[in-house]
Formats: sequence, C-alpha cells, structure tokens
Amino acid sequence: MNTHTKNQYLTTLNGINLTLKRGDLIDPEVSGNKFWKLHYNLKKALELRQTGILTFGGAFSNHLAATAAATAAVGLRSVGVVRGLEWAERHAQNPTLQFCKSKGMQLHYISRVAYREKATPYCLTQWSKSFPNYMILPEGGTNTLALQGCADAIGQEDLDFETICTPVGTGGTLAGLALGGALNQQYLGFAVLRNKALQASVEILNPNSNWMINHDYSMGGYAKTPPELIRFINDFKKKFTIPLDPIYTGKMLFGIFDLINKGLWRWGKNVLIIHTGGLQGIAGINQRLAQKGGVLLD
Repeated sequence: MNTHTKNQYLTTLNGINLTLKRGDLIDPEVSGNKFWKLHYNLKKALELRQTGILTFGGAFSNHLAATAAATAAVGLRSVGVVRGLEWAERHAQNPTLQFCKSKGMQLHYISRVAYREKATPYCLTQWSKSFPNYMILPEGGTNTLALQGCADAIGQEDLDFETICTPVGTGGTLAGLALGGALNQQYLGFAVLRNKALQASVEILNPNSNWMINHDYSMGGYAKTPPELIRFINDFKKKFTIPLDPIYTGKMLFGIFDLINKGLWRWGKNVLIIHTGGLQGIAGINQRLAQKGGVLLD
C-alpha cells in the first residue's frame, strides 16, 4: 500500500488559511486513520507469525472494512465480530459487510447486549479460545501500536501549522496525532458522537495539554446525517472536487466552516485539516437516505 499522504491547500476563508491532509488518498481500501492505526499492528502480527486479526465493529464500520482489506493484502486472515444479530439475515443488503466478505473476513454476528460486553476479560478469553493465534484489536483499532501509527502521520511539513483538526470517534486518532506533533501546536478534535466520557478517554491516551475537543457538531449523534450536512458535503465536492464521508470528515469540515463564517474561530490562521478517509461508508448512508426518500450524497 502507498503510505504517501499529501497536504493540499484548500482555501482561505475570512483570513483563515485551510490546508487538507489527504489521508483518503493513501489507498483506495485502507485509507486515512484506519491505515495509520493498522500499520504497526499488521507488522507486529506478521513478526509474531499470527494467523490473523480479530476485531469488532458495527455493520457499516470503516474499521472492519479496512481490517479486512489490509489483512488480505499482507496474507493474514481476519475475523469481524459484528454488532447486531439482525445482520446475520440482512448482510447481503449491506455494502460494508459484503466488502468484508469479499476480502475473506469471517463474520460473527452477536446481539447488541453481548456486544456491550465484548471487551470484558471473560469475553476476550472466549474469543482467544475460539480463534487461537489471532491478534485481538479493540473496536476502532486503538491501542499503543495504533497511537504510534497516528503519531507518525505528523511529518516535518506539518509542524508549522498553528492548529491541526481531526474528527473524533473513540479518541485514538486525536490522541495519537497530538503525540506526534509539537506541544506549541493546538490539536482540535470534532466529536462525531455524543459521549460525555470522551474527554477522559483521550486524557488516558494522551495526558498532554496540546489538544481539545469540540462537541458542537455531532449533529444528533453517531451516523446521524441531517439534510444540512448532506447539502454541505455535496456543495464541498462540487467546489473542491474532494469527496467527504458523512460520519467523520464531513461533520468536522461543516464545523470548521461554520465557526469561521460566524466569526467564532479562535485557533489561529494557519490550519491543517486531517481527511481521515472512510469513503466506503457513503454507499451505506445513501442506502439509508434512499429508504427515507432524502437527498443522496453525490
């Protein structure tokens, strides 16, 4: 896979210079923060002669799709534990799960109640017994090796930016990027879900004071896609010819543009924005929007 991640000048908006780190261009199937998180984990699995990787995710998970593609590319097997027993019968209608299967991922569907217990010592022991010699990655892929991969994504060319912005799900990407940057830089995360414990979760991963989280643009919660977000993403693509996913990068850029246009931006005039990829999720979101009769993503 191509590890190159280029920075692309985007625009100057009300005196704020915006540049985009095109993580979406790393690889068509394993892009952005998913590549950075998996990079060292795959190397470790190969060094330890592991059979494969077992991990967890929802039915439209970027992490599951990236893990399936990355393991197949390096000759490892993969197991995906999927939240929701209903997908055992509906998997044929889900583009993400079909992609995972096409890459050889073995899918196991469990109830939402059981999924909440997936990280308990007992459950992890049971998965290890069922799949011996498999490396187990948490949902979202965040562990020490993933933090190292995200830290490495910050290059010398990025250290002149006053602020670096990234979307935040579980917090691993924000924590890792900020570890790789300079302490005099501000790392600004945009939460894409409503999670009161998110601040504390990132503090455990990165106790430094060079980051903060904005919680104002989750737009109702994880995977919620109101019409104004869809319009923004479609307009953005027409203007800049850059696609955005609606779960992560789309919400972040909506927030950045909104804050600048309202005169509320206070994080410097030279800003780097991390495009974390995740474009595979567009097909699933369009499926849901079509069922509701809504406007689709271009």
